[in-house]
Parts: sequence; C-alpha cells; structure tokens
Amino acid sequence: MAFKKPFHDIKTSAPLRSSDRRKLKQRIVQTFSLEAETGDTLVPESLLSLKFNTHLDEPGVAYLSPEGDPLWFSLGKASNDLIPTVYTLWKQPTLLPVLSTPPAVIPVLMGGADLMIPGVIQHPHNIRRTDLVAVTHHVTARRALTPPLAVGRMAVHAEELQKDVKGKAVHILHTFGDSLWGMGRKSDIPDSFEMSPFLTKTDGANEPDEAEATSHFSEIEQDKGEGPSRTVESHQHADMPSAALPETTPQGRHLQSTRQITEILRRSTIQAIYSQLSKLPPSAFPITSSTLYSTYILPSRPLSSQAISTPVDIKHSNYKNLTAFLRTIEKDGFLRLKDFKGDLNILGVNASHPEIQAHVSYQTVGDKEKREETKTKREKSDRGKVKEIIVRELWKPHAQSVQFFEAIGKNPKDLYSLIDLRTIINEYAASHSLANAREQQYIHPDELLLSVLVAPKSGETVPYIKRDEAVKRLYERMQNWHEVAIDGEDPVIRKGQLNPVSVMVKVRQGRKASTLVTGCETFFVSPEFMGDELKRICATSTSVSPVPGKGNMMEVLVQGKQIKAVTEFLIEQGVPKRWIVAADHSEKKK
Repeated sequence: MAFKKPFHDIKTSAPLRSSDRRKLKQRIVQTFSLEAETGDTLVPESLLSLKFNTHLDEPGVAYLSPEGDPLWFSLGKASNDLIPTVYTLWKQPTLLPVLSTPPAVIPVLMGGADLMIPGVIQHPHNIRRTDLVAVTHHVTARRALTPPLAVGRMAVHAEELQKDVKGKAVHILHTFGDSLWGMGRKSDIPDSFEMSPFLTKTDGANEPDEAEATSHFSEIEQDKGEGPSRTVESHQHADMPSAALPETTPQGRHLQSTRQITEILRRSTIQAIYSQLSKLPPSAFPITSSTLYSTYILPSRPLSSQAISTPVDIKHSNYKNLTAFLRTIEKDGFLRLKDFKGDLNILGVNASHPEIQAHVSYQTVGDKEKREETKTKREKSDRGKVKEIIVRELWKPHAQSVQFFEAIGKNPKDLYSLIDLRTIINEYAASHSLANAREQQYIHPDELLLSVLVAPKSGETVPYIKRDEAVKRLYERMQNWHEVAIDGEDPVIRKGQLNPVSVMVKVRQGRKASTLVTGCETFFVSPEFMGDELKRICATSTSVSPVPGKGNMMEVLVQGKQIKAVTEFLIEQGVPKRWIVAADHSEKKK
C-alpha cells in the first residue's frame, strides 16, 4: 500500500488556479456522473495541490481542501487517474461501488494487506477488474454499511467473487488511518448508512466469519531490519510521559511497586471505558491495542499521578508487555480482543460490567492536557485577532490661523480634531454674542473671526455664515495631520492628509485585468503579508513592487478582478470601510 508509511518527500502546497480547478471539477463530474452542485462540494474553491513521493519513492499529486483535508490523489508519473480519498467518500459515500467485509478485516487492510476474495461479503454485480471501489465493514444487524474506510482497485471481475476460490479481490491503495489520511484533520468517522440495493451477496448462505475472512490475507511486508514479532511497546515508550500515583496517594512519594503501577493502569482502563469507549458507536471498532493504550488508557491516568517521578506505564507494571496486560483485562470481562497476525485489536467493551457501573469518574491527565490545549488555542486566537483601526483627522494652526488661536488663548502648536474646532467656533460665538437671534445655526463673524475665515485681499464680505461652514473654512486655513491607531496601542501621528487605500482594477498587458492595491501600509497592513494572503484566498498569482515616484510606498498586484476579495480582506484587517476606495477601470481601456 502506497501510504502505509510516512511520505519520503512532500512539497509545499500551492493554490490551484481557477481555470485548473474548473477543469479538474469538469473531469470529476464527467468521470463519476455527478451533478454540478456535487462537483462544487467535492472540488471546492481555494483547492490546493501538493506533490509528494511515497515511502516507495512513487511520485504523486494530492488535492487538498482549504482546511487541509486530502480530497483526491493520483499516483505515478503523468497519471491521469483521479482517486477519491476517504474524506471525499465520507461526503459522497456512493461515489464508488462499495464492497463490504467483516469488521475484523479492516485493521488488516490498514496494516497494508489487500482484500482477499473470501473476505468480501457483498458487492455490486457489475464491477470489472481495475474498477475503483470503496471498502467498508459490514454491519449485519443493522443492514447497514459504515462509511468507506478504504479505497482500492478491483483485481478480478465480479463473477470471480461468486466462486469458491482464493486470491485477491481488491488491491488497496489508501485507507483510513494511513499517512495520506493523516495529512488532513483526522476527523471522526461518520455514522453508518443504509445498504444500497445494488449490493449482492456472495455465493454461500452464510457470511464468512472473522477467522475465515482474515486467514486468507497475504503477509504484510516487514521493513528491513524489523522483526515480525515487534511489540506495541517497542515504538511507544520513547515519547511516553512520566506518571505516578492515584489521587489517594500523597504527592512526592516515589512508586517502586509494580503492583501499584499495574493497579493504576487497570483503574485508568476502567476510566477510559466508563467515560469514552462505552460511548463510541459500534462502527468505531475494532481499535488497535496501540491506539487503545496511547489514546485512551494513558490519558485516563489520574491527574495526581503526574506528581510522582516513577513512570506509570506498561514497562513498570507487573506485565512488562501490553498484550499480557490486555489479556488480563479481557479475562476480567471488561473488553473483547481478537488477534490478527500478532496485532491485538479491541472488538468492543462491556459497559455493563459491575465495576464499570460502580466507577466514579475523576480528573485525568488527559483532562489537564485538553484544558492546556484549549488555553493555548484561545491565546493564539486572541493574538491573531485583528483589532479595530481608529483613524482621526487632525489640524494644526498655520499661517493666518495662528493669530486667531493665539488671540483666543489656544496653543498654536497643538493638534485639533474636528470636534475640537467645532467647540472652538461655538464657544467663541457664544462668548462674543455672534449667534443670529432667529437662526441659531448662523453667526455674524467679527473682525478677528473674519481674519481667519476669509482669504486675505479676497475682498469677500461675509455678513453671516453657517457654523459648519465656519468650521470648514477654519480647518482649510490650517495644516493637515492625521492619527492612526490600533485599539489598545499607542497611535501613530503623521503630517499631511490621510489618503485611503486604493483598490483599482486595470487592464495591463493586453486583455488581462489586474487588481492594484496601494496605501495599505498607512493602516499597518504589510504589502508582503497582503500579497501572500490574497494569493491563498484568491487562488491566483500576486506580486509586490515599489510605486514609482512614491518613496517607500508599495503596490500589491493581484491577477484578475478581485475588488470584493481585497475589500473583505482589508476590512478583516481592521481598515475602516470609509477609508477604502475601489473602482473598476478595466472596461474603459479598449
């Protein structure tokens, strides 16, 4: 199986061009006879492509969702095959023909084996050799199928599956739990679905039992230098955390008794069954012994066990071996085990066991780790939140306005906001009785006020003027400044008029339209960061270059008409919408 082991090499993922995505979607819609809407779901926007080499050095390409889940892949040089992953099949379970197999077979497939003919319970009657198929484990009692857990290519025609013969039925390409699946978010397996009417039962009145189904599987190749009897613990202990006593033991005591450590592990297993395993759906089983140990038992150790220096793990227990420990747990009636070629699997748990029923839950090591993980994510999220950008226009007395400010007792070196200037005009008009008796919004300016409201030697006479107009004329006689600040941080004050971010669509190099963005630096948005993010968001090429004659100002170029995407990005970065000016000039240029 190509993804049985970690990749030999993985390249950096890159956004798929819009035109390439449309071609890919069209191929998938035609190949799998899908509706266009379904194609949009299985080939979403902002799709990423990623090149890789498997552990066998076989080249391939994976197509990832924006969240990072691999949805499609191809194997081999210049391969035109598009193979859906289990993530895609969970969205569309009937995308491929479905074969069902006993639950006990699934772990064998996950270990790298192909599906053998005796292991097939049900199958479509019309599948042919080399057809892509999905494999799921069969649930007889429910007359249902679990979501697909493996993808492969038929090794024989459907007719061969009806015969009492041995041999391979499906060459497995990819399974739940392999390295390709691990590239994604590792989401939970969905619920089961009803059997499709096209599935037919293989010849024989009885379904094969687990022993018969698994006995025909070919041996899984061992790595060079690895023995076939390698135990679960051999690769687990390197990263195991230290542990110690249960909650009733005083902190600081060093455990030396293997019996005490064994009891903690037993208690942790009961806690895991009580709080987690008993609540899993049947489709979640079988579970490998290593998964049970690392994902459920170790995190279920009592929280107080971390206070002791002696590691609480299988090595320091009475058993020294995970298999022996689990056999004892099975003998006590807590769970059911099945050995598949030396790999122990858990088929189910006994939630009605008296000790499980009487168990009192406690705080675990896993609970603490989850709290710390949540706290870390929250802190990271808070750091990533873009705070609101606050913009204020300011003015400083200049030239003829300096005399006015000095006369009314204001500091001509200070900066004044629009509210400050309105207050100054209103207070001056009130203190000098300049307001019109009938129309309060008008004032009769005196000689001092006229000196700042009327340009020198203009000859203009102003017997009365609206207050707002007086404020406007006042700041026009002053020097422009502006203040930009992110909420909670010190503001940046600059001389000159504040210019908005310009988002313009223009035609360059023939008929190609491009979106040009300038002025984002004023609002603390890095052009380089903006270029990288828009490249990902728009799935197109971007570039950043200096604006000729504009000093340090940079221009971000985004291929295509991207005004909406750019504007939404700027607003998300905290830039107020009123300080974004957008226009499309692409239609004006012939």
